[in-house]
Amino acid sequence: MSGSNTTDFINPSTFILLGIPGLEAAHIWISIPFCTMYTIAILGNFIILLIVKRDPSLHGPMYYFLCMLAITDLVLSTSILPKTLSIFWFNSREIYFSACLTQMYFIHCFSGIASGIFVAMAFDRYVAICDPLRHSTILTNHVVAMIGLAVVLRSSMLILPYPFLARQWPYCRTNIIPHTYCEHIAVVKQACADIRVSIYYGLFLTVSVVGLDTFFIAMSYIQILRAVFSLPTKDAQLKTFGTCISHLCSILSFYVPALFSYLTHRFGHNVPLHFHIIMANMYLLVPPMLNPIIYGVRTKQIGDRLLQLFTHTGA
Repeated sequence: MSGSNTTDFINPSTFILLGIPGLEAAHIWISIPFCTMYTIAILGNFIILLIVKRDPSLHGPMYYFLCMLAITDLVLSTSILPKTLSIFWFNSREIYFSACLTQMYFIHCFSGIASGIFVAMAFDRYVAICDPLRHSTILTNHVVAMIGLAVVLRSSMLILPYPFLARQWPYCRTNIIPHTYCEHIAVVKQACADIRVSIYYGLFLTVSVVGLDTFFIAMSYIQILRAVFSLPTKDAQLKTFGTCISHLCSILSFYVPALFSYLTHRFGHNVPLHFHIIMANMYLLVPPMLNPIIYGVRTKQIGDRLLQLFTHTGA
């Protein structure tokens, strides 16, 4: 390791992102699926936003929350992919310290926002199925806007200590980060100080945000299932629960890769580093790519408008 990377400094001017250590020779090949997923995510989420904007019949709580999720997915994927691709394609590994902290904040902030939106969507499904006659009076446009604002403020405030804590640590060992982006733990691990505050705060956020969100989602679906099973016919049960399938698929595509990445990071000490880094990218790329596909296929209104859009474009 070069002397420039081990020189004593408090706050480095730049960090060096290695990409995927051990797979440097395959960076070009790895960039192909990454770039494909990013392209699908960008196009798919913009199309969702366009369809909802153009069709007044889709101006309702479920689709407003879907638009919030689409915007969140666009920010999440764009927070990491341009820099990751510049590492893969141009070997552009340097990132300014302030830019690294900004990227860290956006990644974790919008991950928290996405989690909150899934809770809001679960609440929407709960009201629509368990109290359908009051759905329009409970989830008014004002209430939807307040829920969205609360989700954004919660995540923005809770994640704010991440960059401030990371900035205060002295980085006197190395400025090399074995990752494709500035993940919180990957950055603070480079500090030559007792970083237990950062680690404990990260654990607190995992429990208080992801833990509580999954609890509320589970409680919503327990009530939904009770309402569904009380319906008189099998067809009515399937039709009613079918309105939740898109939401459930999106939840699984978000939480399963995130949980897997978290568990391998915390407990998978024998898991190769390159596998952990690939998984850390997947949980930020796969959900933004899959969500528009899931809602385009599973939601009839969006599927029909999507078909009309491409039919008119083709004509």
